[in-house]
Amino acid sequence: MTQSKRDQKSAELAKQILENYQPETVEDMQNALKDIFGPMFEAMLKGEMVTHLGYESNDKEEKETENRRNGYGKKTIKTSSGEVNIKVPRDRDGSFNPELIPKRKKDVSAIENKVISMYARGMSQRDISSTIEDIYGFSVSHEMVSDITDQVLPELDEWQTRPLSNCYAFVFVDCMYTTIRNEYETRKYAVYTILGYTTQGHKEILGLWLNETESKHKWMQIFDEIKARGVEDIFFISMDGVSGLEEGARAIFPDIIVQRCVVHLIRNSIKYVPSKDYKAFTKALKKVYGAPSLKACLSAFESFKQQWASYSGAIDVWTRNFNHIEQLYDYGSAIRKVMYTTNAVESIHASFRKITKKGAFPNENALLKVLFLRIKELETKWEGGHIQNWAMVMNQLLLHDELKDRVLKYHE
Repeated sequence: MTQSKRDQKSAELAKQILENYQPETVEDMQNALKDIFGPMFEAMLKGEMVTHLGYESNDKEEKETENRRNGYGKKTIKTSSGEVNIKVPRDRDGSFNPELIPKRKKDVSAIENKVISMYARGMSQRDISSTIEDIYGFSVSHEMVSDITDQVLPELDEWQTRPLSNCYAFVFVDCMYTTIRNEYETRKYAVYTILGYTTQGHKEILGLWLNETESKHKWMQIFDEIKARGVEDIFFISMDGVSGLEEGARAIFPDIIVQRCVVHLIRNSIKYVPSKDYKAFTKALKKVYGAPSLKACLSAFESFKQQWASYSGAIDVWTRNFNHIEQLYDYGSAIRKVMYTTNAVESIHASFRKITKKGAFPNENALLKVLFLRIKELETKWEGGHIQNWAMVMNQLLLHDELKDRVLKYHE
């Protein structure tokens, strides 16, 4: 069905409702919708009965079964517009069990869950409206889709302010940008995300925050907030090179160990390298940060600097940040594998981008709703799982005197 035909039918239906019911309030409109839902469900149930028996009620010559219609039963069902009384057709042998409203089922408002599920997968309100009409034969307005998805806002508010674990062994912080319409203009907004690994080895997204830019002041506010929500200690934080982020983290959690993301360093350094040399350059770098020991790392770095001396800008990125590479070798290989990159939180942002890439959001709530619904899907996948090789990570943490007491304090 084309969009123009859908619009025409919707307009005709709206006109009939207005003429017949003359609603003056939202409650009047809901009552009108309930009057429409009843006959609609009854007509669909009659259609199911025809399929079940194999003949129309007046096709007396085409009956191929001894089973017959046997009047109607009364049923009250719950819809998104309230309770509706309908008549359900019956057959003589009691074998009719409609698919639309199965026996003993009284709540047909599941359509709302389907709308929320489609919204969580990044479908626009227009796409959801069209899909509902294609499947169910009736349309829902953009406003109705918004009202339905607004049902998650109280849950979102509760999630955003929930108490957090008292300790996270590792946290990963990052920002991504998306677009929000602000009256007649669009603006880029930064989405701040923090992923934490508990001392039991479980993943947890601590929260989502929006701001028009990424700044050290906003990060400090976020760290202060998560402390107020119960976080007493963080062992390691993996981050990119946003100015002031390291100082902000230390101001709130003085004992935190800050690790610059190696992948971000690679990205920053190849800006100074011609594309024809990317592959050879990154291969040489891997020998540095992937070395089995600090001695091997230092040796590889000296060779690396000599080999790529002509790209001084790239070399300078690694020279200025080499303390973060050396720091990796203070810990065992299992710890190094976890802390050396922010890929864990960046993969979450990649998941977010799949549902935000279609265009601008009308407001902050619309964006937060869709991101929160995606988080719920991610957390369902993570339930019961542990970080790979987590037992070895904990054993290696216990080898460090400055961490041992903190690990034992929080690890149950």
